[in-house]
Amino acid sequence: MDASNLFNVKGKVVLVTGGAKGIGRMISEGFVTNGAKVYISSRDASACDTACKELNALGKGTAHAIPADFYKESDCLKLAAELKKREPKLHILVNNSGSNWGESYDSYPDKAWTRVLTLNLHRVFTITQAVTPLLEAASALSDPARIINIGSVDGLRVPALETFAYSSSKAGLHHLSRVLANHLGKRGITSNTLACGPFESKMMKATLEKFKETIEGNIPLGRIGTPEDVAGACLFLSSRAGAYVNGATIALDGGSVVGSKL
Repeated sequence: MDASNLFNVKGKVVLVTGGAKGIGRMISEGFVTNGAKVYISSRDASACDTACKELNALGKGTAHAIPADFYKESDCLKLAAELKKREPKLHILVNNSGSNWGESYDSYPDKAWTRVLTLNLHRVFTITQAVTPLLEAASALSDPARIINIGSVDGLRVPALETFAYSSSKAGLHHLSRVLANHLGKRGITSNTLACGPFESKMMKATLEKFKETIEGNIPLGRIGTPEDVAGACLFLSSRAGAYVNGATIALDGGSVVGSKL
C-alpha cells in the first residue's frame, strides 16, 4: 500500500480532450510527468503540437497529438478510429473540452445554447460512446478503466455571472457522469466528475483579471486552483487509490461551494 504503487499511472494510455491549454494542459502534464502515454486532442492543431513538444521534453511519459473539432460528430468518430489504430486499449478518458458564453439575460442568444451544450454535454457522450470498446479492453477487476469529466462548481451553485448555457451544461454533465457510472460500471469502467472552481485558464482569464481578489476572498482556502491541484485529483481517480470511486462529483474548489456568506 505504499504511495508509489497506490498512485501509479505509469504506462497507462490517456486521452485528454482540450489537453493543450488551460486545465486540460495541467492534467496532461500531470499524467506525462508520471509516466503515462497521453493523447491530446482539440481543434487547435498548432496548440496540440506545441503542448506535445513541451510535454515530451519533461520525459518519463509521452504526449501525442490527434487534432479534432468536437463540434463535428464526424471528427469525434475519426478521433476514436485513429486512436484505435494506434492503441489496443485506453485506460483513461478525460472529457475536458468546453466552451462558455456570457451575455445578459435579455439578449442571451439561442445560438449560445446550441454551441455550449453541444461541446460541454452532447460531445462528451459522443466521444465516450465512441471509445468505450477501447476502455473496456483496458479494464481489469481491481483496475477499471476510468472516465473523468471536468465539470464546474457553476453546475452545483447559481453562478454570479450570466452564463446560463454554461452552468446548465455543467449540471447536465454532472448527472450524465452519474448515469454513465451506473451503466458503464457494469462493463468495468468508472465515471467521475471534478467540479472545478477557478483555475488559470483562457476561459477564466478576463474574469480573474477583474475579480481575482474578490474571488479568492470568497474561497475558504484563499486562493485559486493550481496545476498540482487538478493533476493530483486526476492521478488519484486514475490510479489504484481511486479504483473504487464511481459516480462521484468532487468539488475541486478550495471550499467555494460551502463558503457562501449569509
